[in-house]
Amino acid sequence: MDFQSFMDTLQNGAFGTSIRESTLAYPIILSTHLVGMGIFGGMIAMTDLRILGLAMTKYPMADVHNQLRPYKHLGLTLVVTCGLLLAWSKAGLYWPNPFFKLKLMLLLAVAIHALVFRRSVYKSLSDMDKFGSATSSAKVAAVLSLVLWVALVAAGRWIGYWEAPNPFEQQL
Repeated sequence: MDFQSFMDTLQNGAFGTSIRESTLAYPIILSTHLVGMGIFGGMIAMTDLRILGLAMTKYPMADVHNQLRPYKHLGLTLVVTCGLLLAWSKAGLYWPNPFFKLKLMLLLAVAIHALVFRRSVYKSLSDMDKFGSATSSAKVAAVLSLVLWVALVAAGRWIGYWEAPNPFEQQL
C-alpha cells in the first residue's frame, strides 16, 4: 500500500468520515483550531516582540516569556489536537496538496527552532534582562520565529485554495 492509499483509507474510515460529514463537528474543530492559533501564535508573537524590544518593554523578557507559557501550552494543545483531527478527516485530499506539505515542513522548522534556541535564548532571558537587552542571537531567534509563524499560517490558509490537477485536462 502506498502512502496516498493509506491517507485515503484514513480519510474514508468511520472516524474521518464522521468528522468531515458532520454538520457541527468539522466547523467546531476548525474554529477551535483557529482560536488555538490565535492564542498560541499571539503569545509567541508577544514574546518575540518583547525580545526585539518592540512591545511590553516595561516588563522583563523572562517575565513575559514565563507568564505567557501556560497560554502557549493551551494554544499548542488546541492547535495540535484540532489540526490532527482536521488532517485525519481530509487526509487523502490534503496529502497531494503542496501547501499541506509546506505546512508540515514549516511545523518541523518551528520545532527545530524551538529545540535549537531553547537553551541559548529562551532559558537565558533572565540573564539578558540583567544587561537590559537581548543578545544578537536572541534577536535572530525572535525574527526567525516570527517569519516561520507567519509562513506557517499562510501555508495553512493556502491549503484551502489549491485545486488538484484534472487528469483529463492534462491529456489534452
